[in-house]
Amino acid sequence: MSQLKKGALLNYVTIILTNIVGIVLTPFIISKLGNSEFGVYMAIGALVGTISVLDFGLNNTIIRFVAKYQAEKNRKEEENFLATVMIIYFVISILVILLGFLFYGYIDDYFDLMTNEEVEIAKKMTLILIFNLAIKLPGGAFTAICLGYEQYVFPKFINIIRYILRVGLVICVLLMGGRSISLVILDTVLNLLIIIFSAVFVFKKLKARFKLHSFSKTFIKQIFNYSVWIFIYSIVAQFQWQTGHIVLGGFSKPEVLAIYAVGLMLGSYYGAFSSAVTSVFLPRATQMVVANASTKELTGMMIKIGRISFIILIYILGAFILYGRQFVFLWVGESYSDSWIIALLIMIVYTIPLTQGFTGSIIEAKNKVAFKAIIYLVFMSMGTLLGYFLAIKHGVMGMITGSIVGWLIAQNVMNVYYYRVLKLNLLRFFKELFQKTIIIQFIVIGIGLGINFIPGEGWLNFIIKCFLYTIVFGILMFRFGMTPYEKQLFTDGLSKFSKK
Repeated sequence: MSQLKKGALLNYVTIILTNIVGIVLTPFIISKLGNSEFGVYMAIGALVGTISVLDFGLNNTIIRFVAKYQAEKNRKEEENFLATVMIIYFVISILVILLGFLFYGYIDDYFDLMTNEEVEIAKKMTLILIFNLAIKLPGGAFTAICLGYEQYVFPKFINIIRYILRVGLVICVLLMGGRSISLVILDTVLNLLIIIFSAVFVFKKLKARFKLHSFSKTFIKQIFNYSVWIFIYSIVAQFQWQTGHIVLGGFSKPEVLAIYAVGLMLGSYYGAFSSAVTSVFLPRATQMVVANASTKELTGMMIKIGRISFIILIYILGAFILYGRQFVFLWVGESYSDSWIIALLIMIVYTIPLTQGFTGSIIEAKNKVAFKAIIYLVFMSMGTLLGYFLAIKHGVMGMITGSIVGWLIAQNVMNVYYYRVLKLNLLRFFKELFQKTIIIQFIVIGIGLGINFIPGEGWLNFIIKCFLYTIVFGILMFRFGMTPYEKQLFTDGLSKFSKK
């Protein structure tokens, strides 16, 4: 099996492992830290994490340039490029530390609803996370170099090992009485170890070298010209949901921040499961774009990928609508009721964009990334601002409402762009996307409501309901909702399709 296929397989393992372990581990962490400290832990992580946008998209730039120099067998330019990038990262790390300490100085004033003890915890975590980020950003360059050398297995495998190791250590630390600060220290140590192992692999195995042959401002400009739109995308990712922590942190109690964090977590898992499936198909889609396939062919492939994704998404969404509230109560407790609503809202607005994942490949292949980045940045920023004003009166629900409004407007603008500029037949896309599937799903939901009357409240009751819902959905969707192509696809397995 090639490095690429092994890397893809490990990527799916990582996604599944992250989601499943996250669901299992979160209630344990909450039970040990308490709602208040968990809220502080998540809020500070999100706040300091926003500084990570100062990577300026350099990781992706490293992959692109290293791959280019490897193809050209241009050792000297590669050495010069890597040395230049590390100088840039050195400046970025200093900037991270300066911004981190600036934020540190305002913690008392910013978190004015926290107790003195919570503020002290927040301060200590901030200092540790600043150091963590200052080493993590340049350290990520070693992973990017591996990918540029088309060595996909090592970085993904070591990341899986790190994740499994972290789970065991988190459990041990909390059982021994450790608190949130202990978890932050643990993550910092693990990140440092990953950087060291990755550096050894890059220097010893790949024989990569950092040597500054010449320092050119023009070269630096060339680097940033490529990375600027990736940088803007990273800002969009922060505005998408995470800035809600910053907004809410100014006038909310830690328990509220915990509720918001759990809702975002569940919403992100929804997107991850879809990405794990659709990513199997995207390489073939990208090849079509490069081969100048017609808009009719591109729309056809978009429909094929979109329907597979849609069937999986509405299965999860339907289950979460029917039994998600019970799951959240059993998982983290009744005090997190709003987390279910937040996650549900994210899932609903995410569903259609996730089925249109193929458009990302088209936009990148046609070099039209700038428009999409600007549209999402503008409207997600406006959504965050709206969320701020709504959150003053309505708390977490106001914040998520503002973010969703911004996301929906941006998505509708992009749909117009897909239709008018990329010439994709969206009317055909939506018609075929909903054909049979939406009617069957309404029937399944109706039956699922009946299943919900099964008496009981515990985990066994929840599992029985989900099992019956899955059986009903599987039978009805396979028999009446899927096309012959999709039935064959699910019968043969996704892996066979990816080889076609």
